[in-house]
Amino acid sequence: MLRLSDLNVYYGKSRALTGVTLEVREKEVVALLGANGAGKSTTLRTISGLVSARSGDILFLGQKINGVPPHKIVKGGISHCPEGRRIFPDLTVYENLVMMGAYLRSDKKGIMESLENIYVLFPRLKERRNQKGGTLSGGEQQMLAIGRALMSDPKLLLLDEPSLGLAPAAVLDLAKKIREIHGLGVTVLLVEQNAHMALGISDRAYVFEVGRIVLSGNAAELAQVDQVKKAYLGI
Repeated sequence: MLRLSDLNVYYGKSRALTGVTLEVREKEVVALLGANGAGKSTTLRTISGLVSARSGDILFLGQKINGVPPHKIVKGGISHCPEGRRIFPDLTVYENLVMMGAYLRSDKKGIMESLENIYVLFPRLKERRNQKGGTLSGGEQQMLAIGRALMSDPKLLLLDEPSLGLAPAAVLDLAKKIREIHGLGVTVLLVEQNAHMALGISDRAYVFEVGRIVLSGNAAELAQVDQVKKAYLGI
């Protein structure tokens, strides 16, 4: 579904990604692991068009998307749920969700169907639909951020640090929801510092260090690699 080939990205003169090559197959959950500043979020931002690559290719469903504007990438089937949630705090849950749908789609019936699907996935959002986003708990705000990303009916969902700042119980619930989303046929590319959670729900994973991929493979097998156990699992 997605292939990155020899991707090089710079912020000014500082190199953020060096020769990143990876792939995401249809209906997989793939995790990107690594410390802060390793290049994980930059990878997602480059895929979604928020950052431009200096060189290399990004292919989505066989089509090159380098240089395609972000809104067209979303309409093409990739939705990005950013780190920090970035919901609209003064809008209600309903308004946050419907605004995303209305921006991307013109069929009101389809928007309402997507909204109901989000409410089925996240019943708490239906309960809070008239509540302003800024008054929700951290876990509820993350549900809203993911729900908003799903309003575009994506083929590929990019999740950037969804467990950040959440209580342990909320992290467990989030992991279950990501698997539910995957069960609905959505392919997921997940950036996570919580390696236990990420490896537990992913099919495959890539490990980043200083803008490069240093390890990759089956998630369960990577969890047994000494380098991963010591650096990311605390074992």
